[in-house]
Amino acid sequence: QLQASGGGLVQPGGSLRLSCLASDSIRGIKIRAWYRQSPGNQREFVASITAGGMVTYADSVKGRFTISRDIRMNTHYLQMSNLRPEDTAVYYCNIGNHLGEVWGLGTLVTVSS
Repeated sequence: QLQASGGGLVQPGGSLRLSCLASDSIRGIKIRAWYRQSPGNQREFVASITAGGMVTYADSVKGRFTISRDIRMNTHYLQMSNLRPEDTAVYYCNIGNHLGEVWGLGTLVTVSS
């Protein structure tokens, strides 16, 4: 129901944009978010945007990542700039509505020279 895309291999300092498309069956979205999980670590919060447009970022990505959404397309994005090797992880998109949470399968981002 959530399809994440846009991951890949990028050099340090580079940029990537992730996309998360929600199926039409998902209604009443209250919050859209991105999380990530690197090997040996727990899944961690990256960024979120509420239905009202309020954005929140993890301290580790502030100033480098930007979350946005296209409500008409039922899609949200994560623009990542100035990427660092420590940003390497599987990135998961997530939405929350009145029924609970929905997770996408994840897309791998590798930052390496």
